[in-house]
Amino acid sequence: MFESAPHGLFVGLTTLDVIHRVSASPGRNEKVTANAQFVAAGGPAANAAVAFAALGGRATLLTVLGSGPIARTVTEELRGVGVRVVDAAPDLEGATPVSSVAVIEGTGERSVIGGDARALVAAAPDASLLAEVLADADVALFDGHHPELSAAAAEAARRRGVPSVLDAGRWKPIMPRMISAVSDVVASADFRMPGTLDSAGTADGIVAAGAPVVVTTNGADPVRWSSDGRSGTVPVPRIRAVDTLGAGDVFHGAYAFALALGADVPRRIAFASEVAATRCAHVGPRAWLDAIAEIPLPSEEPA
Repeated sequence: MFESAPHGLFVGLTTLDVIHRVSASPGRNEKVTANAQFVAAGGPAANAAVAFAALGGRATLLTVLGSGPIARTVTEELRGVGVRVVDAAPDLEGATPVSSVAVIEGTGERSVIGGDARALVAAAPDASLLAEVLADADVALFDGHHPELSAAAAEAARRRGVPSVLDAGRWKPIMPRMISAVSDVVASADFRMPGTLDSAGTADGIVAAGAPVVVTTNGADPVRWSSDGRSGTVPVPRIRAVDTLGAGDVFHGAYAFALALGADVPRRIAFASEVAATRCAHVGPRAWLDAIAEIPLPSEEPA
């Protein structure tokens, strides 16, 4: 157990999310009225950092926001939930992407029209910045967006011996470099390495590419894992989902927290699944934060 809160570095995409809760998705050329609306910071790395901070960790987010009112809004919102924001390219104008999200009230399912990092070119950070953000890091997480930034930070974390997690949501050209640099790859069942036919083949390919731990999530189905020649599955909690926005990112943030605490792979998954399920049981982008703080930490559970 840490004498002080574990420190996590999160590297990747940050967006401004404009979220609408609706009874049904609009049809072609149709307008619908939202039953509730929210505005919050989003993006895989940012959402994971928010979860890590809510669990009691110290979260640093290394991202690209640039200048302008959207960047200021995102930064202040994240600071308000305990995330330290470090902008790797503060002089870029109008860089922060904006996503429009529709959440269906009856099922909690979400649809996203989002901006991502493809329109932004952020150079690899200098060594002094990487040394500063990694100085006392207990874990690092990367989502593969801002590829040069992510790859440089992942390789610096590896050199320092910092345990690290790759959020493998969809294949990106930078992925081979990222997979070889991290200790844990957490992939969705839809993630595919080129040349593989299914998630099992992808998991085998990730192991062959050098990742010591591979975890595959699949919604409400059990989570599969492999590590050091061992493998298994971990069931996920059964809940009534009312809002699934960012649930996978929350899983990754909680997984990173459990990794920082030294939990073994099944405990990391069980803890992260409980945290993600709790997120799905609450409406809105921040209503779940207090609830996950009540979940017992994996190090406090019997072996």
